Amino acid sequence: MSKDYYNILGINKNASQDEIKKEFRKKAHQCHPDKKGGNEAKFKEINEAYQVLGNAKKRAQYDQFGSAFEHAQAAGGGFSGFDGFRDFSGFANGFSAQGGSASGWNINMDDLGDIFSGVGDIFGFGAGEKGARAMRGSDMQVLLTIEFNEAVFGAEKEISLRKTVKCDRCKGNAAEPGSKIETCKVCGGSGRVIRVQRTILGSIQVQTTCENCAGEGKIYTKKCTKCGGTGIAQELVKLNIKIPAGIDNGEIIRLSGQGAAGEKGAPAGDLYLKIRVNIDPRFKREDYDILSVAEINFTQAAMGDKIDIITVDGPVKLKIPEGAQSGRVFRLRGKGVQYLHGKGRGDQLVEVIVKTPTGLSRKQKKMLEELNI
Repeated sequence: MSKDYYNILGINKNASQDEIKKEFRKKAHQCHPDKKGGNEAKFKEINEAYQVLGNAKKRAQYDQFGSAFEHAQAAGGGFSGFDGFRDFSGFANGFSAQGGSASGWNINMDDLGDIFSGVGDIFGFGAGEKGARAMRGSDMQVLLTIEFNEAVFGAEKEISLRKTVKCDRCKGNAAEPGSKIETCKVCGGSGRVIRVQRTILGSIQVQTTCENCAGEGKIYTKKCTKCGGTGIAQELVKLNIKIPAGIDNGEIIRLSGQGAAGEKGAPAGDLYLKIRVNIDPRFKREDYDILSVAEINFTQAAMGDKIDIITVDGPVKLKIPEGAQSGRVFRLRGKGVQYLHGKGRGDQLVEVIVKTPTGLSRKQKKMLEELNI
C-alpha cells in the first residue's frame, strides 16, 4: 500500500518547502531513538518522507505517480527506480547500533538534514553542480490502442495525459514575475560549499549543497506564487500523435521532449507510446503480410470461379482455378501492410477452404455417387 508522506509529516499538500523542512526537524527531534519516548521506526519513516517531499523534483514525481512511486525501486532496495530517489531508509538504518538503538553515535539533530544531503552529494544524488541541479524531467510511458487498419495505413490520434509542464506564470525560472534574481553570495553561484561534517564514518570534509540558496546558485526575492519556486506545474495536456503506417503491436514510439518538464527550465523528459493493436477477426498479420481465409463450395472448387475477397483496401475479385484444393494459398500482391521504413507494401495471403456439403438429399447423394469423385 502506498505511504502518504504528507500525512507522515503532518502537512497538507500545499505546504511550502520551508514548512516541510520545519515540520521534519520538529518531528525528527520528537521521535529520535535517543530521546525519552522516542520511536526508531517512526524516526526512519519521517526521514523517508522528508527525502521525497523535501526535494521539489521528487515531490512532483510523487504527486504524479502516487502508488506507482511507492513500488518504483527494484526489489531489495538500493538507489534505483525513478532516478534512484527514494530509498534513503537504508541509510537511516545506519543510525541503529547493531540493530538496536542509536545510542553512542552522538548525532546532532540540527544537522540531520545536512548529513543526508551530504551523503547524497557524495554518491551523486544531491543537488550538486549546476548541471545536476537542473535535472532533466522524467520520461513517461503511455499505452495507446489503435485499430488494425490504423496500424496498416497510419493515423493521427489525440491523447490526453496529466504531467508536469513548464509553469506558465514564471516561464520556468521559478521566480515571481517582476521579482529580482541575484547570485548567491555564500557559494558565489556554484550552489556548493566545502564543510566538515560528522557522519557515522567520523568527521570528513565534503562538498555539500549550499544552504543559503538550496543549491540553486541564485536567490529569489520572491518565488513564483503558482509553482512555489519549482518552475513546473501539473496540467492535463492534449497531444496530437502521428502513428506511422506499418507499426506493429507492442512497438514503441519515442517522442523526444514530450515527457515531464524539468525543474527551473531544465529539458523535459521523453514520452514513450507503447502501441497495442486491436484484433481484427478477418485478418492476421505476419510481418508485413496479411493472412485471411476464404470458404468456397465444392462446385466452385471443381469448376473454378471468381469470388469476392475482403482486404484492408476493400473487396477485390480472386480467380479460383478449376480443381482448387482445400488449403491452397493465393497471393494478392500489394494488399498487405505498408513497410514501416520503406516504400511499398506486403501481400495478402488468402487460404481457400473447400466447404464439404452437408444435409444432401437422396437425389444429390446419388448424383455424387455417379460422378465417383
